[in-house]
Amino acid sequence: MVDSKKTQIEVGGKVVEIETGKYAKSATSSVTVRCGDTMLFVHCCVSKEPRVGIDFFPLLIDYEERMSSIGKIPGGYNRSEGKASDKAILVSRLIDRPIRPLFPKGYRNDIQIVAQLFSYDRENQPDTLAMLGASYALMLSGAPFEGPIGAVRVSRDENGNFIANPTHKQADESDMNIVVSGTHDSVIMVEAGCKFVTEDEIMNAVEFAQGEIRKQCEAQVAFAQECGVTKEEFVNPYDTTELKNIIQEVAGDMIFDAYHNFDREYRQNKLEEAKKLVKERVESLPEDDAILKMIEETGIDFVAEEFKAAEKKVMRKMILDEHVRADGRKTNEVRPIWCEVGVIPRAHGSAVFTRGQTQVLSVATLAGPAMKQELDGVDPQEEKTYMHKYIFPGFSVGEVKALRGPGRREVGHGNLAERANVPALPSQEEFGYTIRVTSDVLESNGSTSMASTCGSSMALMNAGVPVKCMIGGVAMGMIKEDGYEPVVLTDIQGIEDFLGDMDFKVTGNDEKITALQMDMKAKGIPNDTLRKALYQAKEGRLHILGKMREVIQEPADHLSPFAPAITTMTIPTEDIGTVIGPGGKQIRAIIDASGAEIDIQDSGLVTITSNDQEGAKIAIKMIKDLTFKPEVGMVLKGKVVRIIPIGAFVELGGGKDGMVHISQICKERIETIEPHVNVGDEVVVKIIKIDDKGRVNLTIKGVTDEEKAQVES
Repeated sequence: MVDSKKTQIEVGGKVVEIETGKYAKSATSSVTVRCGDTMLFVHCCVSKEPRVGIDFFPLLIDYEERMSSIGKIPGGYNRSEGKASDKAILVSRLIDRPIRPLFPKGYRNDIQIVAQLFSYDRENQPDTLAMLGASYALMLSGAPFEGPIGAVRVSRDENGNFIANPTHKQADESDMNIVVSGTHDSVIMVEAGCKFVTEDEIMNAVEFAQGEIRKQCEAQVAFAQECGVTKEEFVNPYDTTELKNIIQEVAGDMIFDAYHNFDREYRQNKLEEAKKLVKERVESLPEDDAILKMIEETGIDFVAEEFKAAEKKVMRKMILDEHVRADGRKTNEVRPIWCEVGVIPRAHGSAVFTRGQTQVLSVATLAGPAMKQELDGVDPQEEKTYMHKYIFPGFSVGEVKALRGPGRREVGHGNLAERANVPALPSQEEFGYTIRVTSDVLESNGSTSMASTCGSSMALMNAGVPVKCMIGGVAMGMIKEDGYEPVVLTDIQGIEDFLGDMDFKVTGNDEKITALQMDMKAKGIPNDTLRKALYQAKEGRLHILGKMREVIQEPADHLSPFAPAITTMTIPTEDIGTVIGPGGKQIRAIIDASGAEIDIQDSGLVTITSNDQEGAKIAIKMIKDLTFKPEVGMVLKGKVVRIIPIGAFVELGGGKDGMVHISQICKERIETIEPHVNVGDEVVVKIIKIDDKGRVNLTIKGVTDEEKAQVES
């Protein structure tokens, strides 16, 4: 017998159904979430005991897409979903980011949330439903989750009215696509891609989202009560008071001194020295001391944990009480910036963006339409013509680290920088290239994603891509303590990100925003503080754009000589099959003969991409020959291939020829064709008649001087 419970809520006028107790009953909790024909199973497992020997909260989020959800079998040799797609990784991050801050300090029980997409109508987007399902599952698990959270995507229609959880089509047609997540009374996460919108428009969308989020949170609390869930009361079992006192006694002054010297290397060395003294003091304690026993029993490095807490306290008090940051800057001050473009000799475009101790090399590469990325996923978007790859090697932070594929963080940072620049790109009709930008982090001390955004914009301009405008970005932080007004920080460095309460990245041009991403370590942010952060970010962005313009103001007026040239032509749609040939035989022959890449659209638009003009000419001629259809009045250049007593046959192209009667060769009467015209001569002819059998009659004498000059030019 199935003992299930159901509830439903309304989001944006659409009903979302939640059911529990029917499936996956061995999991700690499990819910089914459905809106329209989009349906997900979301499962939560909570370990009964804390994991030994770790100093972090072990939360694992996995979002999985099944190709069967849209009735397709995956591509590839194995016909298997394989590793998670970038989209799935991004959704996993969306779920993780608002949930992670809502667990108490010291909680170390493993929690895994698995969200599985089993049905997708391609109308109701699954990411915010997965976030909602994760919160429901956590609320039903009894874990000490300080939620619930709600999540909603916001776009707006052509009249400016906001839409909650829009369809793909509505989001694509809108100038904003924002995901907001938070608790009943505060925002924890914002993720947005926009087509140039203002700060006020962003805030209006966030406030609209909060109304939907409150309804979701209230519904979850009521459902958990209906299901009889008892939430675990967590009390940190480890008392570190004595250790805090030792750190303050042994290293308090040294930590204070380290943070009041604005040299990063001095600070790092001083802190290492102080930490070493603390460890020596702890190791000298009696064997039966509570601190040593606690460390031995748990395997947790409480010394490092509490030392970092002592650093955090000093750094934050400097900002709140002294209004000074760890590197001596004011709260709204950007670190020194220098940039350069055209760094890599044979690259199509390149730029280096350096801000403080963060440095990124961005390289732009242009290719033909055939190099577009084909997406084997469940979303309606099936291809990309602009790609950005973010690469973060260990040497950028002075570490020995094997080079591997991108992790979740790298995928997220790369996607943000990609999203930031997309609204500034020309359309495919304006600039038919496929574009790939790689951003290699050479040095990192905070906000490499924003450095990648800036570097990408300059590299695109250096490559001659006719972007609409330059795009810059800045990372904002926040320090929030009871008894103080929250302090917003411009251009946070690594330690302010690690020890602060917010990481808020905003990108755009001089006037408007193209992308933003906000994550909180605190349990939310007031709207007034969010608004202040947006406007302070604009000031920082304008400063950064000014520094970028010192090295490049406009896109280059020409492409690199190493970039391929693109030529377009249009053929009748009925001739597409002729050019492609049986099994692609004909188009392969053109590619082999010319060395060019050839892309044919269903509309008949042919794009020829070649690294040399000669190859493009060969391809164009071969395609023209294949699609040639003679019409009366055409003026053409052709080769004389045969002579008979009454005329000369001229090859016109595409295997077709026509005859010039002897009377049409010269204006005066002639008795013989030769020597006036010989086999092998190239002549300019005009088609004067096509009979009912398709035979083409030509004239040489009827071609005017202007027509002849036009053909031969």
